[in-house]
Amino acid sequence: MSSPKDEFAHLRIPLKSILYATNNFAQENVICNGTLAKEYKGHLLWSGELINITARRSNKDRKDGEQQFWMEISMFSSLKHKNLVSLVGFCDEKDEKVIIIRRETRGSLNNYLSDPMLLTWVRRLEISVGLAHALTYIHFDEPRDFSAIHRRITSGRVVLNDDWEPKLSDFESSMKIKASQRHHSFHTNIATYVKGYGDPTYIETKSVNHKSDIYSFGIVLFELLCGRKAVIDDQDNKYLGPVAIFHYKNKILNDIVDPNLWKHMDLQSFKLFVETAHDCLNEERSQRPSIDEIVPRLEKALKLQLERENAVRPCLLILIYS
Repeated sequence: MSSPKDEFAHLRIPLKSILYATNNFAQENVICNGTLAKEYKGHLLWSGELINITARRSNKDRKDGEQQFWMEISMFSSLKHKNLVSLVGFCDEKDEKVIIIRRETRGSLNNYLSDPMLLTWVRRLEISVGLAHALTYIHFDEPRDFSAIHRRITSGRVVLNDDWEPKLSDFESSMKIKASQRHHSFHTNIATYVKGYGDPTYIETKSVNHKSDIYSFGIVLFELLCGRKAVIDDQDNKYLGPVAIFHYKNKILNDIVDPNLWKHMDLQSFKLFVETAHDCLNEERSQRPSIDEIVPRLEKALKLQLERENAVRPCLLILIYS
C-alpha cells in the first residue's frame, strides 16, 4: 500500500522554493496566525507561472499535525469546485509541513462584513449562494464515493476573488467519510470548532455530522445580515448566535441589521433569508435543514432581490432624464 508521500508526490514543492516565495517566512508576510498553522502570503514561480499564494505552515507542536496535514492534502487533491480554494502543492521537508494554495486577492470575507458599500445586500446574497453550493459539493457530490464534513466553517475561512465570488478554505480539521454514511453521526475524541460558530450538540457530545456544518453556516449568514463578526470580545452581547435568535423570536431583527443594508432590501428576500438562517441554528440538530434544502431558498432570496432592483432601476432612469 502506497504512503501519502508517494500518492501525492506530483504535488511536492521544494522547501527552498517556498522560502524564496515567502522571503524566508518573513514576519511582514504573515496574514494569519492561528492555533493550528501560520499563513504567509507570497509569489511562487511554479510550472512556468507566477502564482499568488498562501503558504499554510503547520505548527510543529501539534499532536495531530501529521494526520491532519495529509488529510487536508487528500481533501484538496480530491475536491475541485469553483467555490473552493485551489491547491498548488505541499512541502514535507526538514521538519516543515506547508500547504500551498492560490491566494484570492480580496482576502477573507470577515474583513468586509461591516462595509455595506463594498458588500451590498445583493453581493451578500450571492456570497451566501456560492458558499451553499460549496457545502452541497463537499457534503456529497454524486460521482464521488466519499463525503466531507468541514467542521470549522467561519467567515474567516471564506475568501473572495476579484469578482467577489466566495471560496471555502481550510480543510485541516475536516472529516472524510463514506458516501453511504453521510446521514450518520460520528463521535470524535476532540470537538473541533471555532468559538462562536460551534454546533452546541457537537460541543456538548463531541458527536458531529453534516448538520454541524449547517449550524456554522447559519452563523455566517447572520454575520452577512448584521454586518458584524460572530464574536466581539469587547461587547456585552459578544456572541452573535444568541443575539440573532433573540431578535428573531421577538421580531426585532431590523434593530441589528446595518441600516445601509436594510434600506436596500426587498422585504420578501429578507424574510426568506432570515428564516433560512434561523432554521440553521435550530438547537435540535435533526430539525436543521440539509444544504440541499437551503440552496433553493437562498437562490429564491437572491432572485427576489434582483427583481426588485431591476424594477427600481428603470424608474430611477426616468426620474433622472425627465
